Amino acid sequence: MAVIVQKFGGTSVADVPRIFRCARRVADARRQGHDVAVVVSAMGHTTDQLIELANAITDTPSPREMDMLMSTGEQVSIALMSMALQSLGLDAVSMTGGQLGILTDGVHTKAKIQAIDIDRIGREFKSGRIVVAAGFQGCSDDGQITTLGRGGSDATAVALAAALGVGRNGGGGACEIYTDVDGVYTADPRQVPNARKLDRITYEEMLELASAGAAVMQPRSVMFGQKFDVPIHVRHSQKPDAGTIISKETKDMEDIVVAGCALKSDLGRISLRRIPNKAGVQGMVFELIGRANIIVDDIIQTTHGDLASLSFTVDHQDLAEVKIAATKAIEQLGTGELAVEIGLAKVSVAGVGMRHHSGVAATMFKALGDAGIMIANITTSDIKISCIVPKEHGEKALRVSHDAFELDKPQGMRAMGGGARSIKTDRARSGVEL
Repeated sequence: MAVIVQKFGGTSVADVPRIFRCARRVADARRQGHDVAVVVSAMGHTTDQLIELANAITDTPSPREMDMLMSTGEQVSIALMSMALQSLGLDAVSMTGGQLGILTDGVHTKAKIQAIDIDRIGREFKSGRIVVAAGFQGCSDDGQITTLGRGGSDATAVALAAALGVGRNGGGGACEIYTDVDGVYTADPRQVPNARKLDRITYEEMLELASAGAAVMQPRSVMFGQKFDVPIHVRHSQKPDAGTIISKETKDMEDIVVAGCALKSDLGRISLRRIPNKAGVQGMVFELIGRANIIVDDIIQTTHGDLASLSFTVDHQDLAEVKIAATKAIEQLGTGELAVEIGLAKVSVAGVGMRHHSGVAATMFKALGDAGIMIANITTSDIKISCIVPKEHGEKALRVSHDAFELDKPQGMRAMGGGARSIKTDRARSGVEL
């Protein structure tokens, strides 16, 4: 008997008919003999509505009280899902994050999972029950309710699957992420109409695309999957579609130069100018930012003799907090100027095949240049290229990048993308032993 973890997002449980459709999927898995844990998000736009209520009370709500408020949305969903399963003749029990044994750190509104105690869920499985777990939430070691940030239900599901041994040592099982799309696409089909659905994608590619703006999966959940080798199956909650499997890299995936592209459309850039050019400055600056639990990327430093400039981008929603941290850094340094730039976007392409093909960057840069799109900054990894562009050109940049690599075509029908060439093939032709 395998363990199946099924996660249903807010749109999937937005009303009673949808809750019952999801419940029938759970029932199918249970009747096949599997132990089933269900992770559920808050219904529809409940989270946004709760935020609006808080803002109607105060402009500066306490993070602790926000977690207390936000956690109520999932409690409604898990109770209703359990009732739906019981009405279908199945034994089900709902649990909050704390009852489930999800231990987090103490950072309110952006907590991270530290451990999961599976004793309780194990006892429920032995009793033949389906466990319906609240996503997005946990409990700190001092008993405080915490939430995991936007998309935290994905992290709950994959972490729970890892704790239950899904996929480990060939043990089978699955972590199924049910959402309002039928899989992972080469780009967001709402922005790129000719995007294609992928049958498979690697953890690395999905992580790069998720961190670059692809909204299908939350980055932390993909990291859990990669670390514990949990296969993640992204599927549509209301349609019988095969979806997309997120798994470790296989040999045939090396032939895919670019798997997909993504857009992060609302960025700000913070610059600390005329700061001392000496050892330890960067560590101090980013330690202060790290204490605020803010994720930064696209870091650039330039030096001018004894002075330096340090710039980095953050999500627009983090600008207020990061400005506070950056101001403290300048105060501690005793010199410097703070500059804030808004209205930026980041377009990225990713694929494990980049390791084995040259010319990928040139193809992307030429496509953007031919479209008249200025590139403000470039960052790369071994499987990703990202360009900062003006926000008003973000969607256009996404579309031209998608077209440049012919991602609308099946893999076997694509050219490798402009000047992209197989490194191995080129070396073999020149007689180099591989």
